[in-house]
Amino acid sequence: MKIKCLLVVFLLTFTATKGTIAQSNRTGLTGAWQIKEADKEQVLVFQDGFFFHTVYNKGEKRFLYSRGGTYTHNADALNCTISFNSAHKEEVGKQFSTKYAINGAKADFSINGEKQNWQRLDDSSAPLAGVWRITSRMQDGKLTPIHQTGTRQTYKLLTGTRFQWAAIDPGKKEFSGTGGGTYTFRNGKYTEAIEFFSRDSTRVGASLTFDGKLENGEWHHSGKSSKGDPIYEVWSRVQ
Repeated sequence: MKIKCLLVVFLLTFTATKGTIAQSNRTGLTGAWQIKEADKEQVLVFQDGFFFHTVYNKGEKRFLYSRGGTYTHNADALNCTISFNSAHKEEVGKQFSTKYAINGAKADFSINGEKQNWQRLDDSSAPLAGVWRITSRMQDGKLTPIHQTGTRQTYKLLTGTRFQWAAIDPGKKEFSGTGGGTYTFRNGKYTEAIEFFSRDSTRVGASLTFDGKLENGEWHHSGKSSKGDPIYEVWSRVQ
């Protein structure tokens, strides 16, 4: 199946229509965007200088493709560097640039003469919105710092309503896995509803609830894993 994805060819022009959701930053990019088609859906998330783009079929529990990396912007240009690509690792490290203009909840994207209409799902107006990395874990009754070595990285990106984690190694151009969907965070309870999972399709449709709190700028996350094991983790924002 040929997947026509945003950012595959990054020579694009944004022609936006008027929308009802206020822009959350100067570019209006921050947050989650979606295209739904009969056989797949695409979700594109921008948050705090990171982006993830994933294609999947939730109904059939089929993960198709994901990639992401970092981005910067100025008044009218968006510049991206690819950190992982589940289908084409040779793309890792490549940079893409595009002119842009965007406004509101709907945007028409023109890619090689083909127009795509993207719908805004949310922005970044939520306490947990950000890019996070696990920094400590409870072991033998005490919090133990986690020291990552080499170029392996695990990130969790949250917008207003969407989450996605990715385990990658940009230095080796390796992709280990990703999963994502929607989340809620209310009254100290953090709940994920999984819509795609690259390693295990049987996880799609599952809902997991954890205790959660923000303390001194860190996210404390505790409960039981999908395997039933107790966990207590502390996540810090990626600066």
